[in-house]
Amino acid sequence: MWYFDLNELVFDSKFAILIVYNMFNTKFLDFYSYSETIREASQIKTIQQLDRTDRKILEVLQKNARIANVALARRVNLTPTPCLERVKRLEKDGFITDYVALLDPIKANAALCAYLEIQLSETTTEALQRFNQHMLALDEVMECQLVAGGFDYIIKIRVADMQHYQRFLGEKLSNIQGISQSHTYVVIEDIKSITAINLAS
Repeated sequence: MWYFDLNELVFDSKFAILIVYNMFNTKFLDFYSYSETIREASQIKTIQQLDRTDRKILEVLQKNARIANVALARRVNLTPTPCLERVKRLEKDGFITDYVALLDPIKANAALCAYLEIQLSETTTEALQRFNQHMLALDEVMECQLVAGGFDYIIKIRVADMQHYQRFLGEKLSNIQGISQSHTYVVIEDIKSITAINLAS
């Protein structure tokens, strides 16, 4: 009996040590993960951390992404090699996310632009995710933002004409479950429409 009890005591001790080890290991991993998150966050650069040359490169590329590297280097007072290295670093650091071509909407048969305010009947996580997926699947939707205020979403669409808009409204938007109401604002004239972000401030 004593030998059996001793074995139980040894087993319990090992089990207790294992529990403490697992707790410590879990806490250590949590702390390591947290430390890594903090370290990565501290490495995220902002526009304020860039020097004047990097900002100038971004300003030029926002206006003309097709500019040759030699011409870009001349604009920012660099030689071509370090200029190209800076551009690649700006891409790697996430300041430059993509290069695209901007089309003339009239020639692209998308002359009518409209903004729609969308209010959902419920704003649970599942409802928002369902609506988001619908927006991602609609080719007419150029932009979609979840906003605070009197409605839930504002979306920007481009279509060929009013008939196309009516089809979009009747055949696509109205079939999305969960929309309680929507308001449309058709653009009459583009007063200002730019893609470049102001880096001066």
